[in-house]
Amino acid sequence: MKRREFLNAATAAAAGGAFVATPVKAQSQTEGAPAETDQPGAPAPAPFGFEDVAELATERAKSVYKQPVAEQVGSFADLNYDQYRGIRFKGENDPLTRTKRFAMDLLPPGMIFYEPVNISIVRDGVPVKLGFDPKLLEFDPSQFPDGADLETRGDMGWSGFRLRTILNRPGVMDEFLVFQGASYFRAVARGTLYGLSARGLAIKTGSPDGEEFPLFTDFWVHEPDETSEWVRIHALLDSKSLTAAFQFDVNPGAVTMVRTRVAIFPRVDLQHTGIAPLTSMFWFSPASRRNVDDYRPAVHDSDGLQMHTGAGQALWRSLASHKALQISSFVDDNPRGFGLIQRNRHFTDYQDAEAMYHQRPSAWIQPEGEWGAGEVRLIEIPVENEFNDNIVSYWLPKEVMKKDERHEFRYRLSFAPLPPNDVPLAKVRQVRAGRSINVETTRSFIIDFDLSLFRDELPQSQVTTSAGRIVHAYLKPLSDQNVLRLAFEFEPGDATLADLQALLIDKDGVALSETWLSRWSA
Repeated sequence: MKRREFLNAATAAAAGGAFVATPVKAQSQTEGAPAETDQPGAPAPAPFGFEDVAELATERAKSVYKQPVAEQVGSFADLNYDQYRGIRFKGENDPLTRTKRFAMDLLPPGMIFYEPVNISIVRDGVPVKLGFDPKLLEFDPSQFPDGADLETRGDMGWSGFRLRTILNRPGVMDEFLVFQGASYFRAVARGTLYGLSARGLAIKTGSPDGEEFPLFTDFWVHEPDETSEWVRIHALLDSKSLTAAFQFDVNPGAVTMVRTRVAIFPRVDLQHTGIAPLTSMFWFSPASRRNVDDYRPAVHDSDGLQMHTGAGQALWRSLASHKALQISSFVDDNPRGFGLIQRNRHFTDYQDAEAMYHQRPSAWIQPEGEWGAGEVRLIEIPVENEFNDNIVSYWLPKEVMKKDERHEFRYRLSFAPLPPNDVPLAKVRQVRAGRSINVETTRSFIIDFDLSLFRDELPQSQVTTSAGRIVHAYLKPLSDQNVLRLAFEFEPGDATLADLQALLIDKDGVALSETWLSRWSA
């Protein structure tokens, strides 16, 4: 799938040049009958909330899935990349009229975004649908020299939305969250730039049967009051195999927190559905650089999968570039946290003044409640450039999610430079690898750990491999760099695949560092 180019589009057509907002009637109301609030003495209905979305998902799961598609017409047909970027939402049409803390932009259809998305604002507990209208958009004259067709609407709709707030500079409303394309969304924290994406669910990712991409078909954005620092978003997800109701409570800042609740309603028994999926890009690094002729030392949005297991173990799995698809599974019970991390955060690590990879955020998943038995799964897809997302991680429950049952998960998704509330163990700071200078078939590995924890006494190293042989392992402190360097050589022999592991321990075998993991392939 093309990097960031995920399919989607938008909702119902509306007439006129002003913003058209249509209150959504309660689901239980009979068509043509007066609303309950019109009846004298009747109690006011409960505010629209998560269980309303869950009820919609439950009903939709009873029917056969039908993918929404809208034909792109008029000025929105056959757009190239620059033309699409030349269409902007007019700020004066911001749907969030009751708060100065947040602003919202509706995103146009066009290019690859052709699946309609229904978007509503919830005011005083009542959903108000936002109709599509090209007159709410401005068109760059350099891309549309003959002007835009503002009358032809067809069945098109909004392709998603973005939220903005004062994040980095006083008086400047920076975007911090965007939902657009399938079930993908991205967020940034203060001082970071868009990088990896989160997703609603991952279905059959890496499966030989082909991946199934669910869609967010409906959104309800609750307009926050003037003092609130949070925005609540409800969403309905649909696909061939399931429906799901989502609640996202978002708080932007130095850490942009997305508290997530999801209720899943399978149409079939689900054996391969990933919870809290993340998608990123890894092309090369000093430890994994296959035939790359590039001036930069590294190119990636994430350099590792970090995990805190239910048993209290801290793991760091270095990402790598492989010639063939690689799927790694890390079995766990009630995981404490996991995520895709951009740990190297200095410009010199990348030397890229345009992409600014050192400012890409990390994403950390912290489960709420018990998730039970399962595995953190990592998928690494071969790539030849930096324009394709090729890294996927998610939690895969051990138990099958049964058809016609409700399955619920809650978690905190944090976007930040590095994960919050990390464990006090020595971290892997840098990994390098290459052909040994002594034996052509042998690989040399260099792993730099934090030195600050080992000022008084050096630890011992423990290096193992699932195949081949580890030789010449030694530790050397580099005080000027504040790192403790672990160096070793790996002799693969006849092996074509090997999982390597390294750990720093004290004399009693107690872990003093996170466990470094890596997969080598021939």
